Amino acid sequence: MRPGARGVLRLTAFMFCCAGAHAQNYPAKPIRYIIPSTGGTEVIARLVAQGMSQHLGQQIVVDPRTGANGNLGAEIAAKAPADGYTLLQITQSHTFNTSYFKKLAFDLVQDFTPITLTDISPMIVVVHPSFPAKTVADLVRVAKAKPGAVFYGSAGVGTSTYLAAELFKASANINLTEVPYRGGAPSLTAVIAGEVPVYFSPVATGVPLVQQGRLRALAVSTLKRLPAYPEIPTVAESGYPGFEASNWHGLVAPARTPPEIIATLNAAVVSGLKRPEIASRVRELGYAIVAGTPAEFADFIRTDIEKWRRIVQDKNLSAE
Repeated sequence: MRPGARGVLRLTAFMFCCAGAHAQNYPAKPIRYIIPSTGGTEVIARLVAQGMSQHLGQQIVVDPRTGANGNLGAEIAAKAPADGYTLLQITQSHTFNTSYFKKLAFDLVQDFTPITLTDISPMIVVVHPSFPAKTVADLVRVAKAKPGAVFYGSAGVGTSTYLAAELFKASANINLTEVPYRGGAPSLTAVIAGEVPVYFSPVATGVPLVQQGRLRALAVSTLKRLPAYPEIPTVAESGYPGFEASNWHGLVAPARTPPEIIATLNAAVVSGLKRPEIASRVRELGYAIVAGTPAEFADFIRTDIEKWRRIVQDKNLSAE
């Protein structure tokens, strides 16, 4: 064997040895957990981080990096070293952004390695009690009679409230006009006050208001009725088979993070979310715990990207 070839082999063996040692000692310092927004997203992130910290015996520092519909935090994470010490929480806003923004400083698939989908929550279609619709069919009928004259509130472009409404518009072939607010709380308040009649709300915040009689529920966004609220029909059974929209969170790391570290992080999330005190709190917030494999999350991301790409193309949406 040529001397040069032996040198390459020794270098390669050394690199693998160092990578293995690094993974065995991981984590040796606090882990940065970048989140794209505050509110419910931050609450979930802190619960996930708490469980991971207990499993790993290391501090998980939640770092809100808000802005640009989640792109700011993603860009920071994409440029971070692939050593397992910088993680990113992603949501459906990120899968939507891949086609909504013409230029991004990162590629959601190529620049990140999935760890796991942590949780998922359905949406509920609600209207102000004064609005003349008691079913999804009623809402569609009113919207078609007055194209563009029926308004829906949203927490902003790319948020779960916006995406669920846009998916419904495309499915029902109707024209609802968005009224954006600065977050979920202001938009929900606007619907309660009657400023806008329609809202696609996270179940956790919408159902209590329905139970209080302050809003009327038309349907939930899951394919099957929710066991906790069996009296509320689904959008799918209301004439739009296959309709499904959700609010979800997942965890990724920079691309080329060693597989051993990804496996360690996945185990930490799964273990943490199984802790009774954390699991019960997540469910109280209206989220179902998923905590699957990296491969399952990779497939989920690709499917979600394609779903929103069709909506963006059909509606000719784009960031200015």
